[in-house]
Amino acid sequence: MNQAPQTQAEQKIEQLLSQLEPGSERYRILSSAKQFKSSWVDLGQQLQEVRRDRLYVQWGYECFEDYCSREIRIRRQTADKLTMAYHYLEQKNPALISQNDNLNPLPDFRSIDLLLQADADKNFNTDQQQELHNAVFEGKLSHPTIAKRFKEMSMEVADQAVRQRAEFKSALSAARRLQSAIGGLPDEFLGQELNLIPLIESLEQAVELLEPQTIETTNQNVQTQAN
Repeated sequence: MNQAPQTQAEQKIEQLLSQLEPGSERYRILSSAKQFKSSWVDLGQQLQEVRRDRLYVQWGYECFEDYCSREIRIRRQTADKLTMAYHYLEQKNPALISQNDNLNPLPDFRSIDLLLQADADKNFNTDQQQELHNAVFEGKLSHPTIAKRFKEMSMEVADQAVRQRAEFKSALSAARRLQSAIGGLPDEFLGQELNLIPLIESLEQAVELLEPQTIETTNQNVQTQAN
């Protein structure tokens, strides 16, 4: 069976490998980069160390992004997803790290990145987060399928934000009218002062956070985040 031709990035990595001492740290990282699509956990761990210890400076690079693009031949965004996915496993499921070579299939680091986004978004409810978690770690669904479901959930969250904003605006209008009406009543009708200013300010902040521009930006970013 004929091997698929090497890509330009793979050829560049092969050339660099031939110039390095086998077994050195830099050699090991490049070897992991060459095969990271099937074993990304190793590369995620090693890139985490490269960034933390600024090892790229020893190898002639000014910044981590420069090292990733010119030597490892991956984008900074991909490196970020790799290191954050590894950190997630390290913190949440360290047993999977030791089983790296035995996992079939290995969870896609891009899918773990989507799970991280859902965990960080307070608008994703517990059921949605659990559904994504199961999809990522049960190994029954491909990354494109998980990404599609993530986009659907993101749209559901955005729709919910629109409804919430409408409810908050309605409550804000009612609170303002009540505060204005109370201000014109004699003291004997109130018994004690009723101050709705804190409530009004909180509602104003909530409405501002749910501005249509913010929701639209979130929707536009869904496709980018899922890739």
